[in-house]
Amino acid sequence: MPWQAFRRFGQKLLRRRTLESGMAETRLARCLTTLDLVALGVGSTLGAGVYVLAGEVAKDKAGPSIVICFLVAAVSSVLAGLCYAEFGARVPRSGSAYLYSYVTVGELWAFTTGWNLILSYVIGTASVARAWSSAFDNLIGNHISTALQGSVALHVPQVLAEYPDFFALGLVFLLTGLLALGASESALVTKVFTAVNLLVLGFVIISGFIKGDLNNWKLTEEDYQLAMAETNDTYSLGPLGSGGFVPFGFEGILRGAATCFYAFVGFDCIATTGEEAQNPQRSIPMGIVISLSVCFFAYFGVSSALTLMMPYYQLQPESPLPEAFLYTGWASARYVVAVGSLCALSTSLLGSMFPMPRVIYAMAEDGLLFRVLARIHTGTHTPIVATVVSGIIAAFMAFLFKLTDLVDLMSIGTLLAYSLVSICVLILRYQPEQEIKTGEEMELQEEMITTESEKLTLRGLFFPLNSIPTAVSGQVVYVCSSLLACLGGSVWHLVLVLMSFNLTFEAVLLTALCLWGVPLLSGDLVWITVVVLLLLLIIGIIVVIWRQPQSSIPLHFKVPALPFLPLVSIFVNIYLMMQMTAGTWARFGVWMLIGFAIYFGYGIRHSLEEVKSKQRSRKSRAKTGSIYVHRV
Repeated sequence: MPWQAFRRFGQKLLRRRTLESGMAETRLARCLTTLDLVALGVGSTLGAGVYVLAGEVAKDKAGPSIVICFLVAAVSSVLAGLCYAEFGARVPRSGSAYLYSYVTVGELWAFTTGWNLILSYVIGTASVARAWSSAFDNLIGNHISTALQGSVALHVPQVLAEYPDFFALGLVFLLTGLLALGASESALVTKVFTAVNLLVLGFVIISGFIKGDLNNWKLTEEDYQLAMAETNDTYSLGPLGSGGFVPFGFEGILRGAATCFYAFVGFDCIATTGEEAQNPQRSIPMGIVISLSVCFFAYFGVSSALTLMMPYYQLQPESPLPEAFLYTGWASARYVVAVGSLCALSTSLLGSMFPMPRVIYAMAEDGLLFRVLARIHTGTHTPIVATVVSGIIAAFMAFLFKLTDLVDLMSIGTLLAYSLVSICVLILRYQPEQEIKTGEEMELQEEMITTESEKLTLRGLFFPLNSIPTAVSGQVVYVCSSLLACLGGSVWHLVLVLMSFNLTFEAVLLTALCLWGVPLLSGDLVWITVVVLLLLLIIGIIVVIWRQPQSSIPLHFKVPALPFLPLVSIFVNIYLMMQMTAGTWARFGVWMLIGFAIYFGYGIRHSLEEVKSKQRSRKSRAKTGSIYVHRV
């Protein structure tokens, strides 16, 4: 029957891996300590952005209130980090968000997540390698770029870079060799560079508070006019806004926080070390929480010091810290900043390259990518083929391509992974413990689900009879979480449509009041019905999720305040994704088409779960045949 074939095909797309509790055996080397994971997370997250991003946001978007922007962004990132931390304690395996999706929402979503993580890491590696090369070139007087532009310039401006970057190519190959040597060697290099970076940032923060002036947080129109009179380069001055600590209002804080959010991207690389950490169930949650805390204090301190040393409208986004030290009369400090920025770029590059082969290895081991990519070196216990292949691809992109137009693709992949991890935590916390191993038990579970679903009532949604999760309560949370994600996307889409007409945040709020409030006050029954039903639907779905029984499985770390924290994380991530341009989404669509061609052409047939399913079917047919022979 066509319907049965379609149903079996749908079941293949949504089949899930059995959740394995505890530490499973692995072919990788368990050699990483909690300190190694913290250094990896801090190094990956606290990259060159701390030396550049603060100046950009402070000058044009937030002014001194950038410290609040980093606080809001840190809270948003911590929400995603807590979800990663719980999964790290629950599923201590390689694969990060890919694996978390596989055990919760099914194979197709898992492949989508893993495929986008690969995209994020490849683009991240290539762009940071280009940035490292550019920073080093600037330090020695731009001799490298001048020579290459004059001899081997590329003349495809919309696609390729101005010149092939041999330095970035060699740098990626060098670090690929380091990663191939082993995880402990990579962790040692990361710890050294991260320590130097933190020492430099500590120097910047202390110097800023010593040399800074509190009046730079209280600037007025008179100060701005005086600055314009003193400088000949008036076009380099940023806008004053209203002056003071929050010169661009609440809207500026929101816009600045959206930009600052990306400064905290990178901690998820810790989650890929599940098979290399000595005690992953403890180290991964601690590594994520500690690394995000360290990064927040660093960003908070540097942005405070920067806006105290120099008026925010005079900051130079390309090199804010060296210019700030020059402004305060301490020009020699810029060499210290240069050393710190190179160390930060080095750790950020390692942080992008380290998780990439781990995700590829996990997908290949599950059969969703080509099996050869899961090959492990017997001496170093590293995924050698995945490391080399991913390094070659990233090096090639850094060598030739113009990456500025592709960086937003990295953001889409990361935010999609964050959203799915939050959804997975929400769903999995309300699921019964998965102990189903054999085909007979799986068939029994399906019968139980069918039987229990017949007993589901409206009263049972809000007042469940069981105090422990059941298959039905788990399905209820699954459906409700999906509905909330769709509603969240629709709400943010409406807000962004309004903002596309160049309306300010206050104007959007006023428009919403006009659209919703005025008809309500006018007594329009249609509007009243629509608004009340929508609000009741959203509140009702949240209450239904909240009322379902949670799993009591003991974990080293659990996300607090369920279901609210994961839901806030989902809405924030969807909001940030909806800000991407149409061109970015078109490129994302092309990347996904390539991925789906691989999945439907290879992965769906070679999946480890597909192999297990066929084995169960053969055993079932053999058992049925033996019973028939016995009866005869």
